[in-house]
Amino acid sequence: DIDTFRVWQVALIGAALSIISQFGDLAFSAIKRSVGIKDFGTILPGHGGVLDRFDSMAFVIPSLYCIIVLFFV
Repeated sequence: DIDTFRVWQVALIGAALSIISQFGDLAFSAIKRSVGIKDFGTILPGHGGVLDRFDSMAFVIPSLYCIIVLFFV
């Protein structure tokens, strides 16, 4: 039941999502390298653009959805 998360479940999901977020960051960095650009945009100077702030979430959000659907629903 989704209302009864245990502490170990939350810790395990958090650790897994932390690792997955690194893959998202690395994947978007690889895309930038292959295209030959440094930043995805100029809206946030010094931060690499808006997409660089949210690149890890591109992998984390779908992964969290799959974890919840597969194990808790």
